Amino acid sequence: MNTLSNRLNSLSPSATLAMSQKSAELKAQGVDVINLSVGEPDFNTPEHIKEAAKKAIDENWSRYSPVAGYPSLRNAIVAKLKQENGLDYTAAQISCANGAKQSVCNTILTLVNPGDEVIVPAPFWVSYPEMVKLAEGTPVIVAAGIEQDFKITPEQLEAAITPKTKALILCSPSNPTGSVYSKEELAALAAVLVRHEQVYVIADEIYEHINYIGRHESIAQFPELKERVVIVNGVSKAYAMTGWRIGFIAGPEWIVKGVNKLQGQYTSGPCSVSQKAAEAAYIGTQEPVEEMRKAFERRRDLIVRLAKEVPGFEVNVPQGAFYLFPKCSSFYGKSAHGRTVNNSDELAMYLLEVGHVACVGGTSFGAPECIRMSYATSDENIVEAIRRIKEALAELK
Repeated sequence: MNTLSNRLNSLSPSATLAMSQKSAELKAQGVDVINLSVGEPDFNTPEHIKEAAKKAIDENWSRYSPVAGYPSLRNAIVAKLKQENGLDYTAAQISCANGAKQSVCNTILTLVNPGDEVIVPAPFWVSYPEMVKLAEGTPVIVAAGIEQDFKITPEQLEAAITPKTKALILCSPSNPTGSVYSKEELAALAAVLVRHEQVYVIADEIYEHINYIGRHESIAQFPELKERVVIVNGVSKAYAMTGWRIGFIAGPEWIVKGVNKLQGQYTSGPCSVSQKAAEAAYIGTQEPVEEMRKAFERRRDLIVRLAKEVPGFEVNVPQGAFYLFPKCSSFYGKSAHGRTVNNSDELAMYLLEVGHVACVGGTSFGAPECIRMSYATSDENIVEAIRRIKEALAELK
């Protein structure tokens, strides 16, 4: 009898990874698929970072690192937080992990008890509620639609907090919407949180540098809240280092110690060579980061302009990350090619199989009225993808 644990049976599979797999299968059959489903930069890791990794291999950085990461990397992160964010941390308040994904999960598993509530603004990254479930907590979804730029209000936050609330997960710039909270918006949320001392903030800032409105703002900047904020960040998006798997948390030392205790029992420290590469990313030139940001901004402008020309799409202008999250519920109930589209997942599958463009339905992001498109691809691909989407959608009647 093959019986998986209840813990595993409570989880949903990752919709983004499932869509990538489906599009890869079609490609393998010779179908020309344009993939707008992936959440990673299409650039290569900058040369100076790769050189640092090669040097680390030659110098035999090949043994176990401390669980929290090498002191040199943690000190580089401390310097980054000070210089770029104006935030004061010590190396003891930093813990590195196998990507920001593990950093988020580590923090949730360290803070959340069975029955604790964790507020998750929707649209959300698909893994947040699943991680809360893994910790036997209860995800409390707070919906923010396109009419409010996919950002929750202080009033919504206040209404969602109960005596059982343990944490709020806040992602800015956001996956899947690209929305960015301004300093004023964060201050208003912080004013609510200050009144509820039992609530911690897990601030996912992995898209920090892919930002089109100027300086990134962190909710950790407010002194009255800083001791209850855990910043999550890493090198994946800003430095095109998704496969290197280095993320980190910065937060109160007692939480960091808890994360280290947890990580010490199930993965230990992250890859030694990747850590040396990440160190070079933080202390070296930041020019490639800005070059990539400019390219993403140009693509953002292109895809927004083209998507606004698609009849039936409702489009906002994302201020960060590399996703467009159009509302497309006007197509539900329509049919073409012997199939009826009833929801965003079916629409995404229709676009893949009829239009040969891979997107991800919004259901698993907590927004069943939308689909997510990644514009981390070439200008040519964006133009052709939207042309195909427009054509395929026009056939739905």
